[in-house]
Amino acid sequence: MSKLKGIYTDIVKIRRMVFAELARLALKDAASEEFDKIPYRIIDTEESTYRSSIFKERAIVAARVRLGLGMDYETNQEHKLLSEGVKDFLENENQLDKPLVNVIRFACEKCPTNAHFVTNNCRKCLAHPCSIVCPVDAITIEEKAAVIDQEKCINCGKCKKACPYEAIVNYERPCAEACGVDAIESDEYQRAKINQNNCVSCGQCIIACPFGAIADKSMIFQLLKAIKKGEDIRAIIAPSFVGQFGPLVKAEQIVAALAKLGIKEIREVSLGADFASLHEADLFAEDVPEEQPYLGTSCCPSWTYVAEKHVPEVKENISASSSPMIFAARSVKENNKDSKVVFIGPCVSKKLEALSPKVKDEVDYVITFEELAAIFVAADIELTKVESEEEINDASYYGRAYAKAGGVAEAIKQNLKEKYGIEPAIAKADGLADCKKTLTKAKAGVLDGYLIEGMACEGGCVGGPGTLLTTQRGAKYVGDFADESPYKYAFENEKLKGEAD
Repeated sequence: MSKLKGIYTDIVKIRRMVFAELARLALKDAASEEFDKIPYRIIDTEESTYRSSIFKERAIVAARVRLGLGMDYETNQEHKLLSEGVKDFLENENQLDKPLVNVIRFACEKCPTNAHFVTNNCRKCLAHPCSIVCPVDAITIEEKAAVIDQEKCINCGKCKKACPYEAIVNYERPCAEACGVDAIESDEYQRAKINQNNCVSCGQCIIACPFGAIADKSMIFQLLKAIKKGEDIRAIIAPSFVGQFGPLVKAEQIVAALAKLGIKEIREVSLGADFASLHEADLFAEDVPEEQPYLGTSCCPSWTYVAEKHVPEVKENISASSSPMIFAARSVKENNKDSKVVFIGPCVSKKLEALSPKVKDEVDYVITFEELAAIFVAADIELTKVESEEEINDASYYGRAYAKAGGVAEAIKQNLKEKYGIEPAIAKADGLADCKKTLTKAKAGVLDGYLIEGMACEGGCVGGPGTLLTTQRGAKYVGDFADESPYKYAFENEKLKGEAD
């Protein structure tokens, strides 16, 4: 989990300022030339604050604006005005395209890759166990301290473990450390580079980079333009939304604020979670172990991408069931054929899921809670002052608890127990590296007979890169909100009756 998650840094401030500026321009139907002014409004000083020059700071903001519009970063490296190309891009209603997560190359500070360093805590002790245990003679004891020859060092870590003063530290690029599938590499200039063949678009590198050099594409502008045009926009909101906008903001106020924006209907994605948990319980009962050795859940797209890209042998054992997002979107469009659905959640990889042939006709826009917060700022909506008397009762306790690590498996387990009298063994993969490790174990046959839950973000969806809270606080709010549900189990949910599978 990123050490920066939940801390309001200058990087977070600038990112949210970019989203808010884009939202303002969308809401006032601004001319494309207005985009050229955004870097100057955000970086409005006469001298640089964060980088080597004010020009570099503004160039990075401009790159963020392009990505915030959903434009391709790779094709915008020429020296030209930001507004050039924006008009045609938006008029053609271009949607997001791969790659979604991008390194802004000139923002990358070329952090050293994995290495061990001796700190000034070294006492140059007489025992010097660090040099004794080193298998490649990379450590020498010099006048003031031990020194590691980086050319020889193989990063085995034996010196770090042996040092009695804990004077040796292991350093890894924050973005690479956050990536559990080794998708962060280096280009010819030693800048971070994303190997898109390995990347699963979880977005954890975005919040891990302390220089703000990684960003994902957004649909915030296109969504607001559609609302401004009077299109029938309906929202499905992920269960981790509670508490994201402050402890004084009730869930009902967030829903009412969305209605003020012009969104005609708001449903909980947890309703789709109830659908999914019932469906996956049926799949487990019918297929495990006769047709397949185990069943992996389907709610987290990055988890399924890990299977596809890194352990393809197990892909067929990941549930073919639609994710809660798809189930919820279908429940909206069943009686509103001409409507467009926006998924609002904590997740970057949901943007990629929405591009897939299976989903593109179900979900039209995907934005994060962070992007939604910027929209509220741009629209001058003060959430604590929004009035709402309407209750939210779309989902069960277990449907809402999907947002926490372990919640998906527990919901399916309860359905299996009630409907089939089955209590499955459960394996939980929490975080991207753990997903890969768990799938490797499944491939080896260690988890036969298991129900396997995979969550790419540590702590579950509450740990997603598009959230505004620490994972722990988010989990608490979700737990409290789940307790408020009038239904305990998915099979008790009256909202499921008459809905399509």
